[in-house]
Amino acid sequence: MIAKHSRIVDRALTRLKLRQLRLLVAVGRQGNIQNAARELGISQPAATKMIQDLELDFEVKLFSRTNRGVIPTVFGETLIRHGKLIFAQVSNAAQELDDLNEGNSGRVVIGTLLAASTGLLPEAIDNLLTDRPKVAIKITEGTNEVLMPSLLSGEIDLVVGRLPAHRFRDKITQETLFDDRIQAVVGPQHPLAGKKAVTFEDTTPYGWILPPLETTLRRQVDHFFVSQNQYIPPVSIESVSYLANRALLQARDLIGLMPAEVVAHDVERGNMCDLDWSVPFGWGPVGVSYRSDTSLSPAGHAFKRALHQAAERR
Repeated sequence: MIAKHSRIVDRALTRLKLRQLRLLVAVGRQGNIQNAARELGISQPAATKMIQDLELDFEVKLFSRTNRGVIPTVFGETLIRHGKLIFAQVSNAAQELDDLNEGNSGRVVIGTLLAASTGLLPEAIDNLLTDRPKVAIKITEGTNEVLMPSLLSGEIDLVVGRLPAHRFRDKITQETLFDDRIQAVVGPQHPLAGKKAVTFEDTTPYGWILPPLETTLRRQVDHFFVSQNQYIPPVSIESVSYLANRALLQARDLIGLMPAEVVAHDVERGNMCDLDWSVPFGWGPVGVSYRSDTSLSPAGHAFKRALHQAAERR
């Protein structure tokens, strides 16, 4: 087994070409060798030969033919995933060289979830800029379902926010920064604003702003609603946009569910009000996810340190 692994590694290092990987990724995306060949500007016979050479070198079958084209085998999916990662790393290297050439001290691409976007992330970035004033920073917002695939493919360096409970955990490194809870909030004009000892029954006449279906929190919300006599809100709005949610809460008598960390500043300023109802779900760790220590650039390591510094002050 070791001899086979060494043989395949030797072939990959001496014979594998980026053009072959580009073709592999294109075929996986197109599901068709002819279309992929056209995309790369080569003939179909040449493309077929390149795939056959890859299969011989790696000693596995990469694609299965169907009446609609070709689909990757489990071996093909694995090699395509690594190919995407290689191209992302090449792109990141080129971008980092360009940044350094322009006088920037490295580059870091950060994915952020709602739980980190208003407090932890800005503080960490402020720490990073103090340490590296010329670092180039890119921020992408989304849910774990959107950000984690980009993290795995190398398009994002680190993801900050609620740590995924199950999916993706076996493929990434996670560090917990602190635990956060979910808070029910309303606008200052809401009939329940300022009311003491609010019960769930008090909330049922009002609409809710809910997290997306694919999130752990939404599954917890739906499970709770089902346990409350199959409760269905009269109005439900699905949104992860904090600015939109805040505006909606101030304009209409809705109830929002957001991390306490996120709404703290607006509650202090009176822009929103904590509902005096203890949310019976939603506790969870906020932290940082990344592929591995070796995958992080010096700027990525510096940002991770900045995150820990910001978390320690909370």
